Amino acid sequence: MKNRCVFVCVTIMVAALLFAADTARAQSAPASASKESPFTIDAGIGLDFGLNGNVNSGAIGRLQGLSTAILPQSYGEVYGTGINLRFGGGYALNELSELRAVFTFQSADANLVRLGDIGPSSLYAQYSDYKSFGLDLGYRRYVPLTVKNLRVYGEAMIGAAFVDSISSEFAAPQANAVFESTDFYDQSAAFTWALNVGALFKVAEHVDINGQIGFRHVGGLSEIDQLVGTGLETINDDSARLTFPVVVGVRFRF
Repeated sequence: MKNRCVFVCVTIMVAALLFAADTARAQSAPASASKESPFTIDAGIGLDFGLNGNVNSGAIGRLQGLSTAILPQSYGEVYGTGINLRFGGGYALNELSELRAVFTFQSADANLVRLGDIGPSSLYAQYSDYKSFGLDLGYRRYVPLTVKNLRVYGEAMIGAAFVDSISSEFAAPQANAVFESTDFYDQSAAFTWALNVGALFKVAEHVDINGQIGFRHVGGLSEIDQLVGTGLETINDDSARLTFPVVVGVRFRF
């Protein structure tokens, strides 16, 4: 049901943006009045710095008959700084406004972390890598500057991200026990929003270098209820994350 709602909302957003673009085009001047196409494409690469959100929350319960205490683990502790790859395009409504559509791929390798304690032993966890692919739609507004070859902008985006399933393997060395790898989150479709600011530096007739920073929020993942009755059921029910992406790239104007 959650995935279906995401798909419906994204479809509505796409339809609304296409309608807005068609309306703006109908109200704009004839094509002969402008020599430059309203369409642009761009690509970028950057780093995702984690600001908020936990891979798992804290809890106290029993696992395999032993008293267990789970410590909260943030995305930053488990995944550190990730990679952010983007490819998208824009449609200029006028000199200062632009509709945007951007595909975003996020990836981060997992670190071995101390998850908590089980009986007399420390409990460690190795999560699988984080990978997501999303589509963000939104609106960009340029600042009316008179500086040559420089454009500064702000933008707001909303969309959906499809996050791969995440599994985890637990180990308690002092108890000489290794728990089999188990699914922690199912493959998920999550709502996203982003607020960005950036600057375009013109380096050729139809080429700009883009630098951008901002905030990107990915909603909670689909938890798997394998811990029912243990007291640890709540460790994966609050998994939304907020990152601070720093991206550089190139934009091509037609």
